Amino acid sequence: MKILSLFAGIGGLELGLERAGLGRTCWQVEQDPFCRQVLARHWPDAERFDDVCAVTGADFPGCEIICGGFPCQDISLAGKGRGLDGERSGLWREFYRLICEIRPRLIIAENVPALVTRGLDRVLSDLAGAGYDAEWEIVSAADAGAPHLRKRIFLIAAHPDRLHLRHESEPRRQGSPRSGDSGAKGPTAHAVLKPGQDPADPRACAEFGRAVPEPRSAPGGHAARTYWAETESPVCGLDDGISGRVDRLRALGNAVVPQVAELVGRRALRVMEHGVSDEAWDLS
Repeated sequence: MKILSLFAGIGGLELGLERAGLGRTCWQVEQDPFCRQVLARHWPDAERFDDVCAVTGADFPGCEIICGGFPCQDISLAGKGRGLDGERSGLWREFYRLICEIRPRLIIAENVPALVTRGLDRVLSDLAGAGYDAEWEIVSAADAGAPHLRKRIFLIAAHPDRLHLRHESEPRRQGSPRSGDSGAKGPTAHAVLKPGQDPADPRACAEFGRAVPEPRSAPGGHAARTYWAETESPVCGLDDGISGRVDRLRALGNAVVPQVAELVGRRALRVMEHGVSDEAWDLS
């Protein structure tokens, strides 16, 4: 399937989705010049754009998957909390506009866990209004064997009419997230946390009735630190120069961990076959 990546950064999300076998990245939208250089090196055949506000659905013929981590500055607990009304995080509107224009089979969005209380209800409502069912989970880099947490919320949305389901599922309509009844396995979109409480904190998740998975071992049975030490290149080389090191550190700080994106891609493949559900994600 053809993938469009919005707010692509250095391509960590689409790299993981490709590794999972979900599709091929054909288009990337990213405003940062340094990040576009990285994207051009690793996806030389993809078409790139620098302004999400200037593109339309017509620029992406045949697109079947839209993925992207829209800006988190107004959602993060470190910010001022304007949520989707903020200038940066409000770019969700452009993400949603392109969803409505393209009507992809699958949508994969990423953000910080604070989205649970700072805009998830609106995101779900927008998607439901366009006919999409959605599921989500908070995933840590430790779930992919990393020696750090780096928790992020990932949302997968699918249009029931565009899936080839193996088994019938019970779609959630009108933005109704895991409803909080006795069978729910996740937070309600309108849940309110205590002031200063981290939505990704295990105690907060427990209040939602959500089971918090234990960090999983790395692929192939390697110890997590050994695996990551063997597979990850050094962050900065001595010959990068100060400017190059700053750009690289900033890009890495904003990036999606590809190994995590691969786990999400595998989950997306299951959604393609079975539809969305309230079950806890199996990230093994």
